[in-house]
Amino acid sequence: MNSQDVKAAIEKISQRGGLSNAGRAISFVTKNFFSKVNGNRGGAPNVAVVMVDGWPTDKVEEASRLARESGINIFFITIEGASENEKQYMLEPNFANKAVCRTNGFYSLTVQNWFSLHKTVQPLVKRVCDTDRLACSKTCLNSADIGFVIDGSSSVGTSNFRTVLQFVANLSREFEISDTDTRIGAMQYTYEQRLEFGFDEYSTKSDVLNAIKRVGYWSGGTSTGAAINYALELLFKKSKPNKRKLMILITDGRSYDDIRIPAMLAHHKGVITYAIGVAWAAQDELDVIATHPARDHAFFVDEFDNLYKIVPKVIQNICTEFNSQPRN
Repeated sequence: MNSQDVKAAIEKISQRGGLSNAGRAISFVTKNFFSKVNGNRGGAPNVAVVMVDGWPTDKVEEASRLARESGINIFFITIEGASENEKQYMLEPNFANKAVCRTNGFYSLTVQNWFSLHKTVQPLVKRVCDTDRLACSKTCLNSADIGFVIDGSSSVGTSNFRTVLQFVANLSREFEISDTDTRIGAMQYTYEQRLEFGFDEYSTKSDVLNAIKRVGYWSGGTSTGAAINYALELLFKKSKPNKRKLMILITDGRSYDDIRIPAMLAHHKGVITYAIGVAWAAQDELDVIATHPARDHAFFVDEFDNLYKIVPKVIQNICTEFNSQPRN
């Protein structure tokens, strides 16, 4: 718990010898170091500094991808790079760029020899402390403002509305919720619209789940287009600039008003929209509301009681989209 004890523990480490399996080391660190069981703190950035003598003797790409997706920022320090005649034995010649979160040189340091290693301490500390540039701290579960747009029309009914709220809670539960991580907001609509709670109202998961539970069923018509406009104006206006904006709209019927222009506006403003249709919802409308490609952003279930089944798929698609963003 203090630097003196850490220093003493480091000095007790004995050299093991053997191969330079950096890939296996990164896998081990991902699974074991950065867990709550071992004292990992949710709000602090996760950083791994990997020191390699020459080049890794195994592959690092896949292990590093999993580390990045877990929110770990890998810094690679390469000491005495491979000589010309050794390069032919390298499994991944460009291993540092395959491992790091951004290929802009921020995460990679090259040291000519072991005697120069001490010179990297200050540059490395400076980079590790630059939390704004630790791009891998952002994961699909901790870096979004998610606005739920909930159909409260008469066709839903009280019992089914509670099932919809349970679905909203089940999705919310998957995210890391706080002021600095993912934030949740919700609105309900019929012919009219009502903001249930905004992004800045609740900053803990338990508070968000309790707020969802308290939402009262409204009943009325189905103006989905007006609801999307309202969400953009009242909900997403308060979204943070560095957050991904996700709209998850749940409806059970065809809209009485035009949805095309509001949906286009949402896409134009960078709001990633997931359309969840139940029972009498129109697939053609879901496809228009959903961000392109619709097959990844539009879902349909035949009855309310089956909503819970698509929770893993929705989360998976949100994460797949996030992780497919370019790293450069």
